[in-house]
Amino acid sequence: MELWIPITIGAAFLQNLRSAAQKHLKGVMGTTGATFVRFGFGVPFALGFVCLLHFGFGHPLPAPNLAFFAWAVLGGVGQIVATFLLVHLFSFRNFAVGTAYSRTEPAQAALFGLLFLGERVTAGVLLAIAISVFGVMLISVAHTALSLRTLVTSMFARNALIGLASGTAFGVSAVAYRAASLSLGGPNFIMQAAYTLVVVIVFQTVVMLVWMLSRDRSELGRIAKAWKPALFVGLVGASASFGWFTAMTLQQAAVVKALAQVEMIFTFASSVFFFKERINRLEIAGCVLIVCGILTLIAVG
Repeated sequence: MELWIPITIGAAFLQNLRSAAQKHLKGVMGTTGATFVRFGFGVPFALGFVCLLHFGFGHPLPAPNLAFFAWAVLGGVGQIVATFLLVHLFSFRNFAVGTAYSRTEPAQAALFGLLFLGERVTAGVLLAIAISVFGVMLISVAHTALSLRTLVTSMFARNALIGLASGTAFGVSAVAYRAASLSLGGPNFIMQAAYTLVVVIVFQTVVMLVWMLSRDRSELGRIAKAWKPALFVGLVGASASFGWFTAMTLQQAAVVKALAQVEMIFTFASSVFFFKERINRLEIAGCVLIVCGILTLIAVG
């Protein structure tokens, strides 16, 4: 098994934990605060990863260049926007379905990878992405009468558009992170990923702090009161991001994000066992299709 596969699955599991914790925080603070904690509270852990690799294992630090910083900023802004939209989306539907709308990310990442980096994916990978995305579409209409018209019109509902926009921003950020990490040119994939994560997450923290100081200072107080769960979000969020960055240094962003659809399985488990939400047959069918898409991806990869 290629190394990027277990890394991606692990990152998906950690991201699901982070999303579940963010939904909890959404009840005690605003969308901005719940978005910030994944970045701000993740900084010490991201720095810890780099220090461990550098001082503990002797890996040299990369030499950044202008292209690296350009890609890192693009990816950082894209992820802030995507995360804000995703957290805001929790207000519209249940936890599992709320995250489903953003799951067009692999298809969008394939397009952006082609446009930005000239990367092409095989017909088998495109089939795997299509199967998974159709599964997501089933989930998105699981609480309405199913028809072709419903499948099409549901994509223009307000919550669907927010989710699609989130997926677009996630797709851009994924491709940008891969480009940033690869632009370092060494010393090795794991240090490139960790270094990229530190630069991005520090940048995101500064941007979010400036925003809250200028627009909503009261949010800082709510964040401070919830520092314990916020610290957990920072830990699992930084760990998940480290996994994503590592996997996307080794493999195309679209392929990594296609496999990352496995997170929906973890999301459904969270919905049923943690949030006590009910899942219907169409949502289960969509989940099965996502699994089929993942299996197809592994088979053709």
